[in-house]
Amino acid sequence: MTSFKKLMPVVRRDPRYAYEAYVFVFQAIDHTLKLHGRELPDETTDPLDPRFHLSGRELVEGMCDFARAEFGLMAPAVFRLWGVRLTDDFGEIVFNLIEADLMSRTPEDSKADFHALFDLDTALVQGFRIVLEEE
Repeated sequence: MTSFKKLMPVVRRDPRYAYEAYVFVFQAIDHTLKLHGRELPDETTDPLDPRFHLSGRELVEGMCDFARAEFGLMAPAVFRLWGVRLTDDFGEIVFNLIEADLMSRTPEDSKADFHALFDLDTALVQGFRIVLEEE
């Protein structure tokens, strides 16, 4: 996980998004890699290894899945609190992290990969299930 010291300059450079949104992106990457049956990177991982690359769509879909699991039906409110309203906002966050050398990209990756993928609020509540555990 990226440290507080490394993230704060990124948040200061682009205060549209809360610190927590950046932390969430890193957590969601791990979640999404697991969803796709891929291993998680570690400190010895080559950042350009294609096994660890996610497309913009894969990442945002994984973020929605992770947000539903973490925040339930409050996920849209949490995202709004963080300044995230559109899938494009996650593209901005990801590219802020790339510019700060906290994430890597391939030459084909661009902010356009995150542009208007779907309605974020709908995706956050779509398919949400309440599971009751039996005792």
